[in-house]
Amino acid sequence: MTHEVTVHPLVSPWGRFGLYTFFIDAPEPAIVDTGIASSPAEGMAPALEALGRRIEDVRWILLTHGHIDHIGGAHALWELTGRKARVVIHEADATLLRSRRAHVEEYLAGRGRFVDDPEGEANVTAAGNAVISGEMEPTLLVKGGETLSLGGDVTVSVHSIPGHTPGSVAYVIDGQRSVFVGDAVQVHGAANGFPGYADPVPYRTSLEYLRDQIRPQRLYLGHPYRTADGVPYGVELDGEEAQRALQESLDIEGRVSGAAHRYLEKGVQVTDSPYSPFARVAAELGYAGDPTLEPAPFFTTMHGYLTQFTQNLLSQEKEPPLNG
Repeated sequence: MTHEVTVHPLVSPWGRFGLYTFFIDAPEPAIVDTGIASSPAEGMAPALEALGRRIEDVRWILLTHGHIDHIGGAHALWELTGRKARVVIHEADATLLRSRRAHVEEYLAGRGRFVDDPEGEANVTAAGNAVISGEMEPTLLVKGGETLSLGGDVTVSVHSIPGHTPGSVAYVIDGQRSVFVGDAVQVHGAANGFPGYADPVPYRTSLEYLRDQIRPQRLYLGHPYRTADGVPYGVELDGEEAQRALQESLDIEGRVSGAAHRYLEKGVQVTDSPYSPFARVAAELGYAGDPTLEPAPFFTTMHGYLTQFTQNLLSQEKEPPLNG
């Protein structure tokens, strides 16, 4: 690459926090992540117009993962491009783009098992209907390892970084190490104050890969994730800040993992606590946030550790006894 491609963060309003997407000003322009149904028309289009760009000219829609605040606007954006943009998502998260119901099933199988809310399924269903602009088939499914051409000499490489979701990916602008990770770098979480990831082992491995192999020169986050004292990082971090956010994410995962495993080894205990059955974990970590507030990262993450712990126990039971 002979010149640096400009990246513009775009913010769209939603609830208690804004949704961030990113415009890659390439010969074939790209938008990374799409917010919710209203984001393309109410956030992206006017922001691009202010930059002297047109949303109709976007030719790539790059989705970092399948959660509703990242894919919700995909169909609407695709329509605004005259259906000319190519929509890219990892194959493991593609069902979340194809089906609103898949988001409900994900809730029921994970955090919904612990959230004491009889209206939980109905609320998640209503949210999906309201903020996902349309079910659609992606143009391109990726696994990681692909290179996408955005015209001219601009290429973007795709890296699988599972953990937050099975199909989380990083998009890297080759030659300048601008890295878009969506929600795969959680630090201490965002508005809920707790890091959310579905599977802790690949989450940690992915953070190490980003820190040691990718080494972002500029790191773009899906939300303003926070330090231990609640101060938000920006969504556009330079190399030093990026390494600090990655290391801090690893440090907090280590603390959460330690607390979770110490508790799980003693056996799960159901109590009247809103953090049940993981109240002792919350107490040890000093977490006092609302564990039911969507997207309920406390319960998402604890479910991940419980699943991992259970799988390890089953694996040990299947191992043959040692002779000796």
